[in-house]
Amino acid sequence: MGTLNRPVVVIVVVIVVVGVDGFLFFREHSARRVVVVAAGDIADCSSKGDEATARLVEGIDGATVLAVGDLAYQHGTAEEFAECYDPSWGRFKERTRPIPGNHDYGPKGAKAYFEYFGDAAGDPQKGYYSYDLGSWHLVALNSVCKQIGGCGRGSAELEWLKRDLATNSARRCTLVYVHDPLFSARRDANSLKVTHFYRVLYAEGADVVLSGDYHNYQRFEPQDPEGNADYERGIRQFVVGTGGKDHYAIERPIENLRVYNDNTYGVLKLSLKEGGYEWRFIPVEGETFTDSGSARCNPLASIERTHSTTNTQ
Repeated sequence: MGTLNRPVVVIVVVIVVVGVDGFLFFREHSARRVVVVAAGDIADCSSKGDEATARLVEGIDGATVLAVGDLAYQHGTAEEFAECYDPSWGRFKERTRPIPGNHDYGPKGAKAYFEYFGDAAGDPQKGYYSYDLGSWHLVALNSVCKQIGGCGRGSAELEWLKRDLATNSARRCTLVYVHDPLFSARRDANSLKVTHFYRVLYAEGADVVLSGDYHNYQRFEPQDPEGNADYERGIRQFVVGTGGKDHYAIERPIENLRVYNDNTYGVLKLSLKEGGYEWRFIPVEGETFTDSGSARCNPLASIERTHSTTNTQ
């Protein structure tokens, strides 16, 4: 009996990754997306700004709240946390991961801050810690350096940061929040004290840094620690001191400051995904300024970015 030669059919499956406005959306990882919402410089009993921003947070159900320092003015006392912060942003205390600012260290230190937030604020002798959220690694740093033995070369916090990032090097995306920014349109000596942090973060490929201290919104292009634009592996820094205390004018924008606003309270919403992130500044009711965009995490050969901004200044 003869042999029947059957034709062999080879099916080639081509997987196409579609880029949407420069950002690669990996839908298969959508289940790993997490949302954080951030702002600093928040509650003062003489201002209603924190009540307005709290309503925004309330509308983002389930998001982890990053309270970026200077949370209860003027001196971070137990009374100020109870009477100023707690009625507004205190409603989200169970999902808040805070860092302290200089105003949270009053004349008696930050005792009230650490008692108010408990374990969520980390070791009271340190005020810095890290954790994982989805596929991202988040690092909360304390820039009130003189209260914890310094932030410079050889300091306990800097050495801890090096170990923490090395231990978590397998995680591709890293977000850091620290009250004092390295870069700001009102840069001063307070900014320079975090220089060593930035050098370590840059060397280890951190992606995003959120800060407060200056009561306005600023978004910088990705930069190296010296302030040079670096779209290959630079850190994108946001200043979000827009939690409700008051406003600081921006008179002299500096290099690589891409977007800024100095008259709008609001919060920064970040969607953290596998390999990338999206951001959107959400203004309080009645305001129109917004800023949004997306980017991929380091290290990639090229970072394609999309952004859109509405500025009513």
